[in-house]
Amino acid sequence: MSRLRQNIGFCESFDGTRIAYATSGTGPPLVRVANWVTHLELDWEGPIWPPWFEELSSDHTLVRYDLRGCGLSDRSVDDLSLDAWVRDLEAVVDDLGLDQFSILGLCQGGSIAVAYAARHPARVKQLVLYDTYTHGALVEGQRFFERTKAEALTQMIKVGWGRRNAAFRKVFVDLLVPEGSKEQQQWLAELQRESTSPEMAARLWRAFHVIDIREAAPHVQAPTLVFHVKHDAMIPFQMGCHLASLIPEARFVPLDGENHILLPDEPAWERFVSELRGFLADEEVPASEVDGFCELTPREREVLDLVAQGLGNGQIAEALFISPKTVRNHVSRIFSKLDVSRRAEAVVQAREAGFGHTGAS
Repeated sequence: MSRLRQNIGFCESFDGTRIAYATSGTGPPLVRVANWVTHLELDWEGPIWPPWFEELSSDHTLVRYDLRGCGLSDRSVDDLSLDAWVRDLEAVVDDLGLDQFSILGLCQGGSIAVAYAARHPARVKQLVLYDTYTHGALVEGQRFFERTKAEALTQMIKVGWGRRNAAFRKVFVDLLVPEGSKEQQQWLAELQRESTSPEMAARLWRAFHVIDIREAAPHVQAPTLVFHVKHDAMIPFQMGCHLASLIPEARFVPLDGENHILLPDEPAWERFVSELRGFLADEEVPASEVDGFCELTPREREVLDLVAQGLGNGQIAEALFISPKTVRNHVSRIFSKLDVSRRAEAVVQAREAGFGHTGAS
């Protein structure tokens, strides 16, 4: 990051929590909403994020900040809620005197960004969401497997997060950058230990799983670009499709790959940068390839998920309490949207996109 310099400042949020933020580059403001496991100083010098910072700072004044409980922000806090995180974002942009700005939200940061955009439509110029989810596994009505997995990982964090042995944290590294280099994976594992305490990490992990922005998303008025990595192990691809379907006139861009954090040596990096630049510059970018999965209704996604698990139409009808004829109609529409003619083709495409697993949502 020798070509760039970051300036670190602090502001106070609604409940007195000190929030650390940093700025870099020049131009119109672009605010990256805080997400889990960040540290303004360590991220700046590490082997993963600098290419992102260079790109985002090339034509904009990039604003980053550490989540409450993490990095240089206050680590001892009580309120870990979506409302608190939105108000922290309010505190940062108000302290910097930003009246209108573009927002980039990654993962949980994207969920916070959607809630902010719905609450402050006049202040958000453009909204970019990357590997973002609409709701967590601990929201009412979610599947038993997903709830159990979220709770199990919470306990794993409590037990192993602060230990020198990185075996526990490696589980999360494999979700974030499974194809990263050994150096990148080791650094990310150590960043987790340095960025927050085991207790706070567990609380944050659980709090992120009770986020639900499904009611807020339709109220977003800003032009919105939604990216999602097709084989992201952290946030399923169909979750990104669902999010894009909820936000009025949102554009969806699927990215090939498996890493939750896109790396610059991946083929998808060039497409990500091209689409992002065009969107933020208000340029007309040719429509991205239409991904049939994103045209599916919520019920069609449910049916496809069961098809991908190998269930027949009769079994699907029993599982969803609908008639076999209704299932056949859903399957026919799914085949049309995915441009396939045989069930086996639909199963292959669906499984590649993350459908058909026991924990799919």
